[in-house]
Amino acid sequence: MLRTCHRSDPNLNDCLKKAIEDLRPYLAEGIPELFIPSCEPLYIPEIVMNQGNKGSVSVQSIYRNIRVYGPSQFVLKSVKVDMEKERLQIKVWLPFLHMTANYSIEGRILMLPISGAGLSEGNYTNIAANALVQGNTIIVNGKKHFNVQDVAIDFQIGHASIYLSDLFEGDSELGEAMNTFLNDNWRHVAQEFKPILEETIGDLFKKFANKLYHKYPIDDILPI
Repeated sequence: MLRTCHRSDPNLNDCLKKAIEDLRPYLAEGIPELFIPSCEPLYIPEIVMNQGNKGSVSVQSIYRNIRVYGPSQFVLKSVKVDMEKERLQIKVWLPFLHMTANYSIEGRILMLPISGAGLSEGNYTNIAANALVQGNTIIVNGKKHFNVQDVAIDFQIGHASIYLSDLFEGDSELGEAMNTFLNDNWRHVAQEFKPILEETIGDLFKKFANKLYHKYPIDDILPI
């Protein structure tokens, strides 16, 4: 299933790109032996966002039982690895993502109060993402292993639409007005939440990658 790439290969970037693309048909159901969870949907137990009093968005929100549909449909744009600096850069494009979750929120968005708890849905299209992975080498049972130290994620969304049910204790008129407001101003709102989402995605990537890297030595994953 996993294509073997050699770290001495002058075309290592191309080989790694093909290796990742080879895995795409299996991502929907997941690949347990590589510690890759099911991606259709991708399940995330919880995301907590505390914006404090920074910027024009000041909210405390929690999203639970998050299900993300569409991540396996990514288009891999490029893979660049620097073995000396132990650095990997991946660029991908996603045509769409659909997300559902149980949410609770309290605070202000663009000076307007917002509160509620219920179901949330979001549709996101034309997503460009860049991941910069910084690693180092560790010794496990006398063998060298890759270790991910940090993952910096940056993404841009072409368009987003969201819906939050049961805002303002079920007041349908206020709830519809707020949902309309959020969608009219989605780009500004998304920009405020973007750093927290990028950090959360980076932490997930690091968690899954290190499960793989800490089990298999470098010479098994990328032989000379």
